[in-house]
Amino acid sequence: MHPVDDRTGRRIVPDTSRRADRLPGSRYGTRPTMKDVAARAGVGLKTVSRVVNGEPGVTPDTERRVQEAIDALGFRRNDSARVLRKGRTASIGLVLEDLADPFYGPLSRAVEEVARAHGALLINGSSAEDPDREQELALALCARRVDGLVVIPAGDDHRYLEPEIRAGVATVFVDRPAGKIDADVVLSDSYGGARDGVAHLIAHGHRRIGFIGDMPRIHTAAERLRGYRAAMEDAGIAVEEAWTSLGVTDPERVRRAAEEMLTGVDPVTAIFAGNNRVTVTVIRVLAEWPRPVALVGFDDIELADLLHPGLTVVAQDAALLGRTAAERLFRQLDGTLLAPERIELPTRLITRGSGELPPAD
Repeated sequence: MHPVDDRTGRRIVPDTSRRADRLPGSRYGTRPTMKDVAARAGVGLKTVSRVVNGEPGVTPDTERRVQEAIDALGFRRNDSARVLRKGRTASIGLVLEDLADPFYGPLSRAVEEVARAHGALLINGSSAEDPDREQELALALCARRVDGLVVIPAGDDHRYLEPEIRAGVATVFVDRPAGKIDADVVLSDSYGGARDGVAHLIAHGHRRIGFIGDMPRIHTAAERLRGYRAAMEDAGIAVEEAWTSLGVTDPERVRRAAEEMLTGVDPVTAIFAGNNRVTVTVIRVLAEWPRPVALVGFDDIELADLLHPGLTVVAQDAALLGRTAAERLFRQLDGTLLAPERIELPTRLITRGSGELPPAD
């Protein structure tokens, strides 16, 4: 029988949801602590700490007993105190151009893997190639006290980040350099890659080569156009104004540019596409075209080897870009870097057939 409350007349039923004989860490009990683990394993608190933090000085047998106790109790390390001692939140932010762009998938994954290896959480978002949105997103991440930022710039003025950098937010830019501030940047050799790709078309007999790229204010687009012009100049070929087109990568705009180049007074016999989105639209145009047109794209695309002919590309390593940038970021946080650096990674020409087609006329 349960006792009766004299004031209410109701029976007093004890709360058994936190019975003392329940194991700590179960859904009925309190969160287990290192002391609970030490008691169950029959070791000292310092030994548990060493096992949890991966420190040396523990025999295999003792480590096994501690791990069994951790598993049995459902113990999870609480990083709050450790993070507070270091003055960090164990999180970093990644500002991308477009989360839907296949190029950024392996880049983001690489950043996340490095962050995880350092015990940090990755928070990312998309600027949609809008400088205002980039700034809003970057500052929102800083307001949430991320330890560092990896930024693919949409704008060309990053002085808004100077107070954050002075306050200790590690910052690395990827794919394009920062604007109006001195900061670490990791990028691909867009100029050299484009120059190699266009030179490859020239080597296969092409003299009228079109270039379709992204918006001219974007660093990579400008560098790839510069590489195109350099290759043409090296071969002594004067570039007609109608052979180049930069702008948004909207399929309608790219299709129009390609068709104009292919039907002009001096129609091109080959096209160099400035990025993967441009390449996909150009492939669609050429699939409907009555005569063969050579094509080299900057950035590899999925199933490129299954096209007929296979797509020749200038490939950049998106995963290596992300990994290099993230490792650089954590070296900043560890205090092992003294001055900002520009790291430029090489590209690779992959020949599959489309860039080796001879001129049709």
